[in-house]
Amino acid sequence: MRPAPVLAAGGRTLGNILSATEWMLPSPATQVHTISVLPSHAPSPAPQFAFSNLTTALRSSGGKGDEQGTPRFDVLRDDLLHPLANGNKARKLDALLPLLRRLGATDVITCGGCQSAHAAAVAVHCAEWGIRPHLLLRGEQLDVPTGYNLISLMFGNVTYASRSVYAHRDEMLYEHARKVAGNSGTVLWANDIVRDNLAVDEETVLENDSRRVVIIKEGAGTVQALLGVMRLVEYLSNLSSFHNDEEVRIVVDAGTGTTAVGLALGAVCLGLNWRVTAVMLADTLERYQEQEKSLISDFKGLCHEDFHDLVGTDGLVHWVDRFSPRRFGKVLSGEITSCRQVAQQTGILLDPVYTLAAWEQAVDLCCGDGRGAKVAMIHTGGTLGLFGLAQRYPLHFGATANEQA
Repeated sequence: MRPAPVLAAGGRTLGNILSATEWMLPSPATQVHTISVLPSHAPSPAPQFAFSNLTTALRSSGGKGDEQGTPRFDVLRDDLLHPLANGNKARKLDALLPLLRRLGATDVITCGGCQSAHAAAVAVHCAEWGIRPHLLLRGEQLDVPTGYNLISLMFGNVTYASRSVYAHRDEMLYEHARKVAGNSGTVLWANDIVRDNLAVDEETVLENDSRRVVIIKEGAGTVQALLGVMRLVEYLSNLSSFHNDEEVRIVVDAGTGTTAVGLALGAVCLGLNWRVTAVMLADTLERYQEQEKSLISDFKGLCHEDFHDLVGTDGLVHWVDRFSPRRFGKVLSGEITSCRQVAQQTGILLDPVYTLAAWEQAVDLCCGDGRGAKVAMIHTGGTLGLFGLAQRYPLHFGATANEQA
């Protein structure tokens, strides 16, 4: 039996809070594809598993891979939310951008790597909402812009920052924001707007030409970003395929860790028996746990007294290492081939830096310790990053590599 939504102080539920929020995305809906995991009959050292997309292939395959007891997991296709700026990057902006526009933001400043999906998403969605995006990208301009770098250049105002300057992100962001704001403008941090609810008279903003510049930190690791992810959890909890499953294991790759924390908070506040497993990609366990504590504390501040007794201070997310740990951004031999295999067998495009890590974890759970529970992987998007990887690792993407695979 499905648990009832948890009541907060005064009888408010998370649903009440979400229903009172203005959103960027017209709907929280996402496609859910079910993947069956089959033993591979290819000779070693070929991949250990083969896959079949039951959602799209059953119509023409006569039920291949649908045998009783075949391990399977769901993929939540957030990579299909938007043609250019999708995945958890869009989810984290879902509640934030409408708030910024309501509070009179004229410009947004953020930062990221040269191929940052976050920076590109901010550029695209800000442009769509009539806010000027300014992006500080680490490194040097590419000879041939491609992937998310190209999207950032088309939709945003890009400035490249040396690695030494970028190492001091907060100072870099604030200094650039002051230049954009000019003498008569104001600069605000997104976290401060959320926390202080700094309202502004829209007519006053229209009457004077002063700029109101808002800084969003790298990866949009803000408390307001949590709400967009929690909106997804509420949507999933109302699907019949999730409604009937008492135990659910959610798997997600973790860059800043914000998405994982939002998923876990949503499950707790809705009274769901869900466990969130986050594959650590960019930092240490201690840093992710610190980020989890900070976001939970900010969430309690956002909701005042509503959820103080319901949510602990930490321990909501199960943080795990990637099966093949490495320096962030490094691609190991065979991983492009694995992404190609998944694409050809299921029609789902992964990237080796982020989503392949979550895919591997989901496969391991549904074939091992997670059997008996529903396993669902969040596809966090980021597939345009493959364009940048193809420049760095051209031999992995050539026709010869494809024939060998």
